[in-house]
Amino acid sequence: MRKDLSTRIIMILMMGLPLKLRRIVFKFLFLLFYHISLKHRMITISNLMRAFPEKDVTDLIVLAKGVYRHLGVVTAEMFEIPYLTQKKVYDFVDIEDPDNILNALGREPYLIFTGHLGNWELLAATLALLARPISVIYRPLDNSILENLVSWIRTSKGNRILPKDKAMRSILRDLHENKMVGMLIDQNVTWQEGVFVDFFSQPACTTDGLALIALHTDIPVIPVFMLRVPSGKYRLVVGSPVEIKKTGKKKEDVITNTEIFTGIIEEVVKKYPDQWLWIHQRWKTKKSQVQR
Repeated sequence: MRKDLSTRIIMILMMGLPLKLRRIVFKFLFLLFYHISLKHRMITISNLMRAFPEKDVTDLIVLAKGVYRHLGVVTAEMFEIPYLTQKKVYDFVDIEDPDNILNALGREPYLIFTGHLGNWELLAATLALLARPISVIYRPLDNSILENLVSWIRTSKGNRILPKDKAMRSILRDLHENKMVGMLIDQNVTWQEGVFVDFFSQPACTTDGLALIALHTDIPVIPVFMLRVPSGKYRLVVGSPVEIKKTGKKKEDVITNTEIFTGIIEEVVKKYPDQWLWIHQRWKTKKSQVQR
């Protein structure tokens, strides 16, 4: 994707700040947003209360601020992605047994899934650099300047982005050509776009696309995460292929497998709660909205 004028200007301004200083600036800006935006602050704290009812409100507020700091760091680091190399990526990421993991991902078609957890942008870039480029399903941003900037960054390492509304044919073609397709499956969707499965013991409308494709193609489905560790670097976590449940009853199989995928994400979120996108209204769609 071409780098337009607005993207060039933003990148010049951002790269004029050393990364360490940029992290500080964006953490400050995100915490400022936390205090200024009552709406998003209440969404974040409300979500945390629903997910962790056993925790004290004071602890949840501390956790909420940690979420905003983490998002500030992720945003600051995003501008580094176009300039990453195979060697430089190890400055950001610790990978255990990289040859086995990345060689495996470099051979066969895979459906990989993750969530807005850790540094999902760095995850896609790392896979492109060390294994092979992937096709990523995404929702275009409403702001055209941000959309051009983010799309350019996301495709700078060879990855392809596919708007979710028109992605199915491209997905099937890429898988047929032994490519990898990545999906983030942890956000709320309308009842027409997904199915209800439990997320932190509450019904959450979740995209059924991954389950539908997995059932249709028999392509291996692998969970992948890029999680921040105490050192400040990230750890690439590549899970084992998920066993897809197939009973021949399509509707039930879609729900069952979507619940399995969502459960995997939930377990990681529980371990790294300050690294997930709690500012998103995950439980926005209600079962009562379903039209029968």
